[in-house]
Amino acid sequence: MTMNAHPYAFLAVFLAVAVAFPLILLSVAQLWFRFFQPAKPSLDKGSAYECGIEPTGDSWIQFKAHYYLYAILFLIFDVEVLFLLPFAVAFTGLPVGALVAMLVFILLLAEGLVWAWQRGHLEWK
Repeated sequence: MTMNAHPYAFLAVFLAVAVAFPLILLSVAQLWFRFFQPAKPSLDKGSAYECGIEPTGDSWIQFKAHYYLYAILFLIFDVEVLFLLPFAVAFTGLPVGALVAMLVFILLLAEGLVWAWQRGHLEWK
């Protein structure tokens, strides 16, 4: 049987291996855990570890949502550089369509920046 018998045969084999490999590893890990690591519950194992200090107080701490918003905005504009760098390196060899696509990308990012600025999300409170 040749490799070119069916054009999607390789994809079917690849999909089967991609699904079977993690399932086999997970089942082996579960069997290993079940037979070689018996449960030994204790008070020390059930408690939270706080760098050697006995935990006290409530473990639920409420953070302001602004911190997460700052982080997301930073990631958006930080990853922007990763998309702009290859464009800037190959700028002279690219067609006009690439310039238009990059201008649309920059305009969408600018729109997001203006939106965050107008809503006051960039002000540290």
